[in-house]
Amino acid sequence: MKFGVLKDIKDGESRVVATPAEVSELKKDGHEIYVASHAGYEAGFDDADYAKAGAVITQTNEEIWNTCDFVAKVKEIEPCEYELMREGQLIYCCIHPAAHREEVDALLEKKVIAITAEDSHRFGSPNCEAAGKAGAFMGLWSMMTMNHGCGKFASGLAGAPGVSTVVCGCGIVGKAAIEVLYNMGANVTVADIDIGALRAISEQYHGKVNTMISNRFNLTKMLPDTDMLVNCVRWPKNAREPMVSRKMVASMRRGSVIVDISNDYGCIETFHETTHENPIYTEEGVIHYCVNNIPSAIAGSTSVAYAAAVLPHFKAIMNKGLETALAENGFLRRSLTAYKGYLTHEETSGIQNRPWVQPEVILNIQDRQLDPAPKTTVTRSENYYEEFMK
Repeated sequence: MKFGVLKDIKDGESRVVATPAEVSELKKDGHEIYVASHAGYEAGFDDADYAKAGAVITQTNEEIWNTCDFVAKVKEIEPCEYELMREGQLIYCCIHPAAHREEVDALLEKKVIAITAEDSHRFGSPNCEAAGKAGAFMGLWSMMTMNHGCGKFASGLAGAPGVSTVVCGCGIVGKAAIEVLYNMGANVTVADIDIGALRAISEQYHGKVNTMISNRFNLTKMLPDTDMLVNCVRWPKNAREPMVSRKMVASMRRGSVIVDISNDYGCIETFHETTHENPIYTEEGVIHYCVNNIPSAIAGSTSVAYAAAVLPHFKAIMNKGLETALAENGFLRRSLTAYKGYLTHEETSGIQNRPWVQPEVILNIQDRQLDPAPKTTVTRSENYYEEFMK
């Protein structure tokens, strides 16, 4: 198979989906590997490194799109790339389809086979760990005086107390943020709705991280005394009210910080997306750090970890074929988003009110022994294409 590593072109994006190590592995399997020039440069990998691993270096992304059966990148497909997609072409990247209607329109119109990377990780994405760790670090940076923050240091100084932080959510992102904040000496409270997860955090840190049930009452009580709020909650796109209202934000002290790692509109009422070039803004006297691709700030480490995590997906698809790969891996199967003009992603169907078909049905593998996987979100849809209803 001809596999192409695209250079990510999203503003501020420096990661690469495959390093020379992964290229070498795929080359050993007998595939032709193409890498766009400078695809890994900002993550620390030169074109010569890829060429030595066996890749053909192309001067442009367009050559990758035109040549390869299977293309991959880190972030979403940009509007300028829509016309480059070809019918039947396999695409793997972080599509975030439920939130990007126009991108889904393009995938369906071009009749490609698209897999949304963020739903495919059995053990959680390394991008999540990177976002949590780097997000916590950048929140502390945002608090510095030159950023108009309150100027507190994480662990405090002799005679001056440390930073008081609240981390909402203790999934992979939240755990990563907690690790950085705790190790830097901040006072940490974690809020979640899962008592078991909270108990595990308390045990891991020997009771030195405070825990509380996440609800509007508790957060309202905590925020006036909180120096930094770190949001790691994946917020339902059809939620009726925010987790943190503008009034709650206004209750925080001037110069305190909100880091919204999840970047879901509707969760924090004062949120709007920012970039690495212009990462912070102030609302209600509170500094907001809301960069939408935080892991790109540590592109070297993130690329190495992420590429290693997705390599088994690439090998399975390229060596066994799509049907077998998806039958044997439920997490990869649930990530199939579009298949030759048909939507195959339940959350997107439910949020965007589109018909869909289950991946196992359209691939005709429902009679095989299928590896199970949990649903990606609580969103459900019974809006099926009529031709697939029995």
